Amino acid sequence: MPAGARKSFLPLVICVYLCSSMANSFSAETPSDPRDARNGLKIPVEGYCDQPYVVINKDGSWLCTMTTGPGTEGAKGEHMVSTVSKDQGRTWSPLVGIEPNDGPESSYGVPVVTPSGRVYVIYDYNGDRVAELNGKKVRADMLGWYVYKYSDDGGQSWSKDRYRIPMRTTACDLANQWQGKVQIFWGIDKPNIVAGSVYFGFTKLGKYMLDNGEGWFYHSDNLLTETDPAKIHWELLPDGDNGLRAQEFGSVQEEHNIVPLSDGKSFYCVYRTTTGYPCHAYSNDGCHTWTKPEPMTYSPGGRKMKTNRACPMLWRAANGKFLFWFNNHSGKSWENRNPVWLSGGVEKNGRIYWSQPEIVLYDPDVKVRMSYPDLIEQDGRYWITETNKTVARAHEIDKALLEGLWNQAENKTETSAGFAMEMIVWPTGAEGGVPALKIDAAKGNGFSIEARMHVEDLKPGQRVYGNSDAMLVTAEQGALRMYVKYGAKTVVWESDPGVLTAGKSHHVVATVDARAQIITFVIDGFLCNGGETRQFGWGRLQDGGTEDIPQGAPLKGQLGTLRVYSRPLRTSEAVGNFNAGQ
Repeated sequence: MPAGARKSFLPLVICVYLCSSMANSFSAETPSDPRDARNGLKIPVEGYCDQPYVVINKDGSWLCTMTTGPGTEGAKGEHMVSTVSKDQGRTWSPLVGIEPNDGPESSYGVPVVTPSGRVYVIYDYNGDRVAELNGKKVRADMLGWYVYKYSDDGGQSWSKDRYRIPMRTTACDLANQWQGKVQIFWGIDKPNIVAGSVYFGFTKLGKYMLDNGEGWFYHSDNLLTETDPAKIHWELLPDGDNGLRAQEFGSVQEEHNIVPLSDGKSFYCVYRTTTGYPCHAYSNDGCHTWTKPEPMTYSPGGRKMKTNRACPMLWRAANGKFLFWFNNHSGKSWENRNPVWLSGGVEKNGRIYWSQPEIVLYDPDVKVRMSYPDLIEQDGRYWITETNKTVARAHEIDKALLEGLWNQAENKTETSAGFAMEMIVWPTGAEGGVPALKIDAAKGNGFSIEARMHVEDLKPGQRVYGNSDAMLVTAEQGALRMYVKYGAKTVVWESDPGVLTAGKSHHVVATVDARAQIITFVIDGFLCNGGETRQFGWGRLQDGGTEDIPQGAPLKGQLGTLRVYSRPLRTSEAVGNFNAGQ
């Protein structure tokens, strides 16, 4: 008997046993999915709601500030409010008005808590009561002054007085329709505390409405210690007359936010564009100067990260590592903010290296758009708040998901949880003995197919794995194609083109996440994101057609380990399986 045949005999016997014992696991009842946004803890709102940001009071309670109002975004009545939770988001106190709903518009607040327990919230305020431009009514929630109020009782009440932050007039302001007499700006960046100072970013606009954006940053060296709020120092950065932007990325350069790096003086900034890619830049001198913005990449000089015109939020966790919230596609509009993905970052030599991303939240209604999140850390646990502009929620995030992102590059462990079968078939392909993969969108979790393969040629239609419910075959342009039965129809999705090379070995994990209703490919340790050729690297089960699953031709090459999991692997698990074989 050839050595390869002896090697494959025992795993095949084990496969038959596992298939019979696991046959029903693909559609078994499972607990509710914490990634399903509908399972989050609701935060009270008046109607429209935005930026539900949370700080932790000295007594451990959560203080959430947000923009809300009875109408739509930018409508009259939009104002800043706060609410408190003493049970980690399960219940909340009645809303308290930081500003009244019948006064000038107040919006887009960012809170910060000081060592004394005092909480400041910094926000836009239409102090000049601007209502018109050239005789036409304008949206005023980004016009006017940057101001702050404070609370000394954990958000139960707020100072009667508000205090204006001086904002020098720059070229951006002078170019707007009011020639700088009115400034246009807003911020999404919750203040960062670094060596006793406070830093946060925001966006100025050079043209009403939402054009010619550029990044600016405030630094205060005494906000955390000064008891008289009128004596707080404010320094507007960068130096000079122009904010952070690069002309080649177009008019839309906005929602700048920053995280501090380990040396205490360097910062990393990310912001959104309409190019399909966020931009990033570094400062090594406390935001006074910045590197030229470039498309954000997973590593210096590496593959570009994608996101649309949606909030690209950065966080630095208490462990010194980073998280990035984004939508993982290269759309140019506000659409497709669902699902939401997280990437984990680690700092190396003054630069951040980002992991392959995971889905952190989704809504079964693909039209729902989640954005403007915040990260909460308490008692070794993590939560994320978000809003779809009418509902605000808090969601506890599985710590294992975050640890998987942060440790992804070092993980060389093959996961065995959820095996439905494992076959080692060398050099011939796997035939028979495969489980029936029944996908039930209401009950089933989904599945993953993993293969180590060596393809001799790239002719389309060669079968890597297949049965009557799912088929993985080679496709045109060096891609892989997945066929999946989904009710009465068949869903078809392909990997990015060019992922297969004739004569080269590859590691493939094709995943059907039936809860999130998403299909993904992780090939040689990289999650397909569409590259330069298409907007999405992942597909939706809802977008299926009626095509039957083809039989497929035998694979021309060698198929090594073939595994089927009765659950969808996380991206980090797929990467770990790849790393284990290197």
